[in-house]
Order: sequence, then C-alpha cells, then structure tokens
Amino acid sequence: MVKFLRENIYAAGILLILRVYLGWSWLTAGWNKLIGGFNAEGYLKNVIANPVMKGDEVIYPTYTAFLEHFALPNVKLINFLIPVGEFLVGLGLILGALTAAAAFFGLLMNFMFLFAGTISTNPWMVLIGGIIFMAGHHAGRFGIDYYLMPFLRKVFARKGKTAANQDTAVKPGTRPAV
Repeated sequence: MVKFLRENIYAAGILLILRVYLGWSWLTAGWNKLIGGFNAEGYLKNVIANPVMKGDEVIYPTYTAFLEHFALPNVKLINFLIPVGEFLVGLGLILGALTAAAAFFGLLMNFMFLFAGTISTNPWMVLIGGIIFMAGHHAGRFGIDYYLMPFLRKVFARKGKTAANQDTAVKPGTRPAV
C-alpha cells in the first residue's frame, strides 16, 4: 500500500484531491481565526478544568500539565501559533509545497485537539493526513514539491559533500593517514 502511495501516478492524482480537500479545511480554519480575533484562553482553561478522564484517572496527564504550565501562561504565543499554523498547513497542502511536513504538522495539531477531548472532524482529518504523510513527497507530485524536492536534494547533497570533504581534509602541519 505504501509503495502504491509513493510511486503510482494514479495515487498521486487521488492524493491531489485529498490534499486539496484537507488543505482547504486547514486554510479556512486558520484564516477564520486570523481575521476573527482568535483567543484560546477560554478553551485552554476549560480543557485544564475538564481533562479527558477514565473513571477517576486523567488519561493524558502530561498533556494537561503542558497546557496548564506552558500553553496557558503563554496564551499570546498560542493565539499566534494555532491560526498561523493552521493557515500554513493548509497552504502547504493545497500548493503541494513541503507536503509531508505540512501533513505532519497538521497531524500534530489534530492529535493535540484529540488529547484535549475535542472530537469534531479531527478523526477524519487524521485519517486523510496520515495517508498524505505516508505518501511522502509523492503526495506533492502535482504541486510545488515536483520541482522543490529535487532542488532541496541537490542543495543538501552538496552541503553534505562539503562537510564530508572538510572532515577528511589533511590539516596543515599533519601527515596524511596511510
């Protein structure tokens, strides 16, 4: 299945449709928060006060502690990161630019909402995002990734060769290894 997603031209076409659908969902959610005066403070307080429970036990205590001790005190940062993150994930998916990274960060946000107990459309978005993520850069074959990924491979291969050459170079005043 993964080989099909990563290599088949028809899979790339199906992934294009899934990518645009999911990207539009993220883009509009982020845009509405950007122009609508988004504030996560009330949501964070509610999630901390009512964590996901099983009987008397909190199911995700580390996540609740993260929200209480980092997210809530830094709510201004969260109020910036969520809408901008949603918007950029959507833009990346729609354009097919850094598609696997966009899918990864979309999945990360979906799981954060699920840990908070927010179901909504998150399971559906996790399913589609997981399929796109498994396809890797092939999901962006009909997008910017078609041109961007070969370019990035060349850039990083060149930097890797330069670093390797510097590590093996003979330093002045030393004798080469025999």
